[in-house]
Amino acid sequence: MENKLTFVEDLATKLHGEQKRKYGGEPYVTHTIRVAETVKKHGGDDNMVYAALLHDVLEDTETTEVELFSMLSNIIGHNAAVDTVRMVKELTDVFTNEKYPDINRGGRKEMESIRLGRISKRSQTIKYADLLDNSDDILKNDPKFAEVYLKEKRMILDQMDQGNKTLYKKCLDVLKL
Repeated sequence: MENKLTFVEDLATKLHGEQKRKYGGEPYVTHTIRVAETVKKHGGDDNMVYAALLHDVLEDTETTEVELFSMLSNIIGHNAAVDTVRMVKELTDVFTNEKYPDINRGGRKEMESIRLGRISKRSQTIKYADLLDNSDDILKNDPKFAEVYLKEKRMILDQMDQGNKTLYKKCLDVLKL
């Protein structure tokens, strides 16, 4: 896995390009690497780790699902790419402002939380790791927005409770639930 993992990490770095994290200005991919490390530490399989590295690619870059699948197939093989892209797709926001401009943020987040409650256990585990990493960043750097963010994440966790139980509990602890 290590060689493939390095190639997938390189792919995530390439696809996120010059994107920076909002608060610290670090390369965006450092977030996805931390999420992948958390997933791996909590028993995630290889494809889960790959999906964690790429979980924001479809949402935050111009990369399409077909392009991602093609690139991944060359690195990890057809079947692993199918599985990994499926998880990345499950983790990609559907109810965005761009797609649903007539629905306010609260309504979109409520619909997204219901959708996330229906994704696979493996993808829910990745989402927990993502929530933990983002929560840490937001709590440290934007306490005012953290109130809104934490409320939205509580709504998600009310629906999304099928993933890794240890990570789920950590999310509940961070969100003070």
